[in-house]
Amino acid sequence: MLDGLKSAARRAGDDRALRSLLLDCKRLLSERGEANSVAIARQLVARFSALPDDQQGGFFDRLSREFSPDPQAVLSVAQAYAQEPSADNLIRLTHLAEPPRQELLRRINRTPGGTAQIVAMRRKLLACVGAQPELRALENDFLHLLSSWFNPGFLQMQQVDWRSPAHLLEQIIRHEAVHEIDGWDDLRRRLQPDRRCFAFFHPQLPDEPLIFVEVALLPEMPATIAPLIDKHAQPTLAPSQYKLAAFYSISNCQPGLRGVSLGNFLIKRVAEQLQRELPQLKRFCTLSPIPGFAKWLQAPPVLPDHLRKGVVERITEARACLVAATQGDLNTLANTATLQSLDEAERDALSRLCAAYLVHHSTTAQGDPVARFHLDNGARLERLNPLGDLSRKGLKQSFGLMVNYLYDLDKVETSHEQFVHGEVAHSRAVSGLI
Repeated sequence: MLDGLKSAARRAGDDRALRSLLLDCKRLLSERGEANSVAIARQLVARFSALPDDQQGGFFDRLSREFSPDPQAVLSVAQAYAQEPSADNLIRLTHLAEPPRQELLRRINRTPGGTAQIVAMRRKLLACVGAQPELRALENDFLHLLSSWFNPGFLQMQQVDWRSPAHLLEQIIRHEAVHEIDGWDDLRRRLQPDRRCFAFFHPQLPDEPLIFVEVALLPEMPATIAPLIDKHAQPTLAPSQYKLAAFYSISNCQPGLRGVSLGNFLIKRVAEQLQRELPQLKRFCTLSPIPGFAKWLQAPPVLPDHLRKGVVERITEARACLVAATQGDLNTLANTATLQSLDEAERDALSRLCAAYLVHHSTTAQGDPVARFHLDNGARLERLNPLGDLSRKGLKQSFGLMVNYLYDLDKVETSHEQFVHGEVAHSRAVSGLI
């Protein structure tokens, strides 16, 4: 009985905390709240942070239901605008159609540290949306505002080097999401003269990188990742020998900014700066993972209906070749010895399937996320690299394959338009594989 009473007391306390938090929201949106917004917003954020996770989901649910536009008011003004599309009616419609919670977030954002708090709130909201799809409109409000506040025009790009503050270097180590940084020696190698690291910062989060990209300066396009991240390797080239910049890792540091477009602007801005610093650089490319390939290949590949019969037959035959080579278990391709034992026909089959995956599947919503990022950014699918990544992660995700995307700064807009219209810009070498 005592445990039951304690549980009931906790629930009552949680309910009181949630009601107090919602009352703070209403006070902040009131005329009086606008005048005292800093104090009220600080209290609101503190109360939200103190809520248990399950109560935070309840708060988001109430925010979604109780701080939405009035449907009848919107309908009435929409009908008035349809009958008389005047500027005044459009202004009234726009005002009424905007959810009040957007103004609530703006007022929170006015307070010191408010921007960071909203980014943190969205991170928690994203964790709830999967189980509560009715929160999607609320999540869209967060995304809409954050996309405006984190517009690249407001962001500052900085080079990160060995002289950067220790707390920043620690964040680079912690947030590296593609190729793990194995301690300080590894980081130091990635910041030596033939390497670069650049990050975006926001004025309201000056000590926290939003996203960073790592670059290798090389004489030619790289085919394997191991030499680029070997912490024992030493720079041997003079700057005059740098002919190409390879983007080999890009990592987001703020989960609450997921979906806010940052990486594409960072890559283009880095390319422009490097070209000013090193005019001899003629090419910009990536050495990228293919995280969705193995999963796609293990199930019978889904191909577009418009493919020519001959292409479909070659892809089908290639998969049958690999199924036979692995005795029906394609998972064995996630093993270095197995990959190295493949004969020429089997290696060609694996490359053909990967080329088909990237060329014909990337334009779909289920396409490879890294491919979609670079292709939508205007890069060209340039070259496949078998045995490019023999790490455990690389073998599991893509059976060791990596890919180079080429950024031709004069053609990125054309390539982007091709991708938007369902076509992947790719080289003749890739075409020859299919």
